[in-house]
Amino acid sequence: MTKLEYENKLAELDRLLNDPEVQMDPHRVWSLLAELSAHELRNRSDIGAAGAGMAAGATLTRGRVLGQ
Repeated sequence: MTKLEYENKLAELDRLLNDPEVQMDPHRVWSLLAELSAHELRNRSDIGAAGAGMAAGATLTRGRVLGQ
């Protein structure tokens, strides 16, 4: 997944969760979460293999989606 695709999925998830004018679609929310999570896990394992630690995990856990 490219950075742009990742950002678009994150923005869509944000709209689904936070925009009162957008109809909630639980199936789509879970689908987006699964895709974003899989992407994060791949990045973590790639970075870990390169010896750079867990720095890539900060985006999803510290981003707007979780309200922090």
